[in-house]
Amino acid sequence: MSITTSPLSPARLVIASRESALALWQAEHIRDRLSALYPDTEVSILGMTTQGDQILDVSLSKIGGKGLFVKELETALMQGSADIAVHSLKDVPMNLPPGFVLAAIGEREDPHDAFVSNLYENLNSLPAGSVVGTSSLRRESQLRCRFPQLEVRPLRGNVQTRLRKLDEGQYAAIILAAAGLKRLGLGARIRNIISSADSLPAVGQGALGIECLASRTELIDLLQPLHHAHTAACVLAERAMSRVLAGSCQIPLGGFAQVQNGELAMRGFVASPDGKELVRAELTGEITDPEALGKRIAEALLSQGAGKILAALNA
Repeated sequence: MSITTSPLSPARLVIASRESALALWQAEHIRDRLSALYPDTEVSILGMTTQGDQILDVSLSKIGGKGLFVKELETALMQGSADIAVHSLKDVPMNLPPGFVLAAIGEREDPHDAFVSNLYENLNSLPAGSVVGTSSLRRESQLRCRFPQLEVRPLRGNVQTRLRKLDEGQYAAIILAAAGLKRLGLGARIRNIISSADSLPAVGQGALGIECLASRTELIDLLQPLHHAHTAACVLAERAMSRVLAGSCQIPLGGFAQVQNGELAMRGFVASPDGKELVRAELTGEITDPEALGKRIAEALLSQGAGKILAALNA
């Protein structure tokens, strides 16, 4: 008996992914979801090393930002060697290149930052002068604002590399995304989940984005069962805020939206890298128009002086 393949179920799908353990976990997660949905489709992963993975001795903010993690994957999509790319949404630039689209946004894992230490329970227990590692200006600015007595140093590399540097004693504590640790089965390393009131997450943190060429409408339809509407609404609001503020690795900002009582509740901040200047905004809006809420948050931040902070950073 011959098996016919539905037009919605291609014979083969190739997923482009970075080759870090976390990126491969994410790609394998999407592969397994697609294989369960479309058992007649052979789904494979094309592992790639990006420029962001290769340059580890300089902070991202100085070498072009997180877009360095996605460019090679987009080239694979454009050249046809891959059909879709799976990203941590916090690594995806706010403006995609022409011809590309986020076809689906997966359900969010824990969006918070995690405190990891072998010696201390939480940030409040760190003695003055303790060295804290983070790769993020967003985390650094909030740390410096709340804990000026701590020493914040850059921390690059994949999750395992960062944990090794902690275990070698280079840092008293490090701050990582809780989602990445949990996805890699390393949740036991988390000593404390930092509340969003104390460390507002990065735009898109904890969510996965699936990118493809905008012209591949059949792929976009194929991916819709993986799309999580509430997560997408939150992330679209956050990304709209960041887009208005020209958010990137070079700008310490955070944005976090949640669905509450049928509405979107969102908070945002912009800060100077040293944490001495920090402005916050908090608003609610319609879940059906998340980008309008993100823009309102950006405007509220600008009205409180975010523009001055941004101008100083870009000077």
